[in-house]
Amino acid sequence: MAKVLEHLAKADEKPIFSIEIIPPAKGGKIDELLADIEPMMELKPPFIDVTFHREEYISVAGPDGSLKEIKTRKRPGTVGLCSAIMHKFKIDPVPHVLCGGTTKEETEDLLIDLNYLGIKNVMALRGDHAKPFNSFKPFKDGHAYANELIGQIKDMNNGKYLHEDSEYLSKSDFCIGAAAYPEKHFEAENAEIDFQNLKNKVDAGAEYLVTQMFFDNQKYFDFVKKCRAHDINVPIIPGLKILSTKKQLDILPKIFFLDMPEDFKKMVQEAKDDKAARQIGIEWAIEQCKQLIQFRVPALHFYTMSKSTTTMAVAKAVF
Repeated sequence: MAKVLEHLAKADEKPIFSIEIIPPAKGGKIDELLADIEPMMELKPPFIDVTFHREEYISVAGPDGSLKEIKTRKRPGTVGLCSAIMHKFKIDPVPHVLCGGTTKEETEDLLIDLNYLGIKNVMALRGDHAKPFNSFKPFKDGHAYANELIGQIKDMNNGKYLHEDSEYLSKSDFCIGAAAYPEKHFEAENAEIDFQNLKNKVDAGAEYLVTQMFFDNQKYFDFVKKCRAHDINVPIIPGLKILSTKKQLDILPKIFFLDMPEDFKKMVQEAKDDKAARQIGIEWAIEQCKQLIQFRVPALHFYTMSKSTTTMAVAKAVF
């Protein structure tokens, strides 16, 4: 198994093709997910990101009529899926590790498991707020920010664990990725604070960045130039989402707080149905990829939602 940075270093004239997948909903079968992503193995992605979905809460009425918040989890964790990917496809998984919903102790346990399996890469994220709540709140003995989580992973790489009686454990050797937001994280007060947060993550030990999805390449180009001007020199991988329905034109900006280019919006709005909108999304993404390749990006990272059809249509046109 290899690190993401090692894969990037081996890339030839074209960038690496990589994907992000979502564990199946509770009760779903892993075979179905593996079958969905298997067509993309034709393009030999050297690594696959595996998302982690934190706990959710539901309100349950007690005998006295009072409401109590009960924690539930809708999707399985990433460790089993990462193991399956390694076994079936001989590809490096990149499990997402979150601040949200975990204590430092639980994070250490997860990292020990991943290290034991020989996994070399992790994506360190703060994570979103737990549903149905409206704001992010860390556990009392958890991390509030991604740079703190990155610091814990870096400590493990140096053989430093949370307790002295853990000193017998070997050093981990994780390559640490982090998220970047060309259009600003929606919770940041302004772009400069958001940029400082990014720099904190890199200073803490993030070795490469993957961006939030964007549909306007100029946002990415300007963002990379700003990073380089401020001495952020780690690889910055663009994250891409292919629009597949007309409805997504309204949904994606609201969920991910991004701008849609006006000419793209106009074309999708005028599409007669979802099939036509999907073709517009594919063609737009192909053009995005061609421009990004000319910009010499290190990789093209696709948010697939664990579906291969549109991703393959775009990737075959540019790889």
